[in-house]
Amino acid sequence: MSHKLDVTLAFLFAALTLGFILLMVFNTSFFEFSWKRHHNPLSWYIRPLMLLPLCYFAYKRSYAGMLFSIFTLATSMMWFSEPATDSDQAKSFLQMEIDYLSANWSFTKILMTMSIPIVFVLLGVTFWRRKVFWGFLVLILSIIMKMLWSVSQGGESGYVLFPAAILGILTFTVLLFLGQKKKWL
Repeated sequence: MSHKLDVTLAFLFAALTLGFILLMVFNTSFFEFSWKRHHNPLSWYIRPLMLLPLCYFAYKRSYAGMLFSIFTLATSMMWFSEPATDSDQAKSFLQMEIDYLSANWSFTKILMTMSIPIVFVLLGVTFWRRKVFWGFLVLILSIIMKMLWSVSQGGESGYVLFPAAILGILTFTVLLFLGQKKKWL
């Protein structure tokens, strides 16, 4: 792909991501539609795995691929159907998340939220520069931080995310090992 096309597609995916975020913030019906689908545990399992394409495209130095990955990560919460039932732990955790998002936004909360794009940038930079080990550390630390945040904010209900997070960590570890062993990286 030419550099010009890569950059053009990157702007398109950045605009789509921004549009999705704005829809989530300003369109209550769209937010509720998406949030109901986010109750499906499959969306929790796919989200950490969606960081893999981001790392891959950064390693391949594709702006479009990286921003496509961020777009898919953002929208993956609504890919699966609304579940018929929720566990009490999932209901409690998701209620905490919705309460957290709808409560007043303090300076601390804004800083915490900014950690998400900062992680994306760090992943992009480390894999772009072929610093695979450092990128791997950013991945693992970001997942661990999400796990810690989940428990600190949601108490016992925060543990509901641990299986998906641990699967993500194990997947990244295996793929890094294979990538190094097979000389893919």
